[in-house]
Amino acid sequence: MTTTCTRTATDRSRRTPLSETGDRQAYVTETQQIRVRASISGTVQGVGFRYFTVTEAKRLGMTGWVRNRMDGTVETEAQGTGPDVGRFVARLHVGPRWSMVEHVAVDHIPVVSGERSFTVRRDRE
Repeated sequence: MTTTCTRTATDRSRRTPLSETGDRQAYVTETQQIRVRASISGTVQGVGFRYFTVTEAKRLGMTGWVRNRMDGTVETEAQGTGPDVGRFVARLHVGPRWSMVEHVAVDHIPVVSGERSFTVRRDRE
């Protein structure tokens, strides 16, 4: 399931929409922890994308990791509150100055307990 996190101006219930499936929307409260895995494709390696991702995640107080993949994409898992995850995913669509993001696929995955920081992992196949 590919989703994006957004916030609407008319959202007065302090909930953040996570996905739209037909006429239904899934919501998360502002304090609920969620975790996403994102795969970013385009010109995203050799342009500081991992450093950018770590910087954005730490600025938002999130935990998780980021790594390059052998297929030229960047993969990340990030955990935080719904609104912070939404901001993080929005920043992944932009990327650092020298990147050219073509696609961001986001999947919601189970929360990982005990994680304390956001790190760079070794490259993976």
